[in-house]
Amino acid sequence: MIRKLSLILSLFAVSATSFAQNWGGGIDDEDWSFGFNFQYISAEYKILKKGNWRAPFYEVPNSLDPSYDPNSGIPVTSTLNSISSPPSQGFGLGFVINRMISDNFDIRATPSLIFSDRIVTYEYEPMAPINLGNGQMKNFQTVVERKVQATMFEFPLGLKVKSNRMNNFRAYWLGGAKYSIDIASKKKTFDDGETAVNKFLKNRRNYLSYETGIGFDIYFEYFKMSPEIKLSYSTNDLLQHDNTVYANPIDKLKLRQLTFSLIFQ
Repeated sequence: MIRKLSLILSLFAVSATSFAQNWGGGIDDEDWSFGFNFQYISAEYKILKKGNWRAPFYEVPNSLDPSYDPNSGIPVTSTLNSISSPPSQGFGLGFVINRMISDNFDIRATPSLIFSDRIVTYEYEPMAPINLGNGQMKNFQTVVERKVQATMFEFPLGLKVKSNRMNNFRAYWLGGAKYSIDIASKKKTFDDGETAVNKFLKNRRNYLSYETGIGFDIYFEYFKMSPEIKLSYSTNDLLQHDNTVYANPIDKLKLRQLTFSLIFQ
């Protein structure tokens, strides 16, 4: 997929720079300009673990909360071997609001709606089933995935530093900050009454990130297209620290996100 996009963009770039200078819809003559974007997203967590992150959990009588005390009840989980976050894909749609400061500097905002799940994988040591009596056995999973479903409204605001235009091509660097808020239904995180191993891993509803990226303005006769790659990193801990077997081993969760955008103005 990425190779195909790269080939298509290369063809666009060649065609845009091989002929006379295009007007670009007069976009560079306006103090304010607007557009829209399509985004492909790859997101993963940076996981900071607690000192006792490998410790198993045990049941607490008459409670759904787990305990580290082996005398409290039967095991809920075995010893943890690893906690990891594989990259997960998503997409986004948004608008572009651009204010030109000078020929080489713009201030740009791209409010967007983002659909991007994140995954945390827990790997446990194998553990033999426990006989609970009455013909019931308690089995233990060795691999558990917790998916954090997110529908985000994001408002990035950044400074765009542009090179001088070369025929129908211009490179730029972008840096700034981003505010994100989860607008997903609370039903996706409602787990009251669930057993310890069926609890969700929850995130804070809003957070800030800093981001940086590079892109290219490619001019056509009636519009400008800008392929762009950005990296963002959350500034604060995203984890909601409730008493569950999935949240307790983690000290902090930071979100790393790679975004490939096609911007049209």
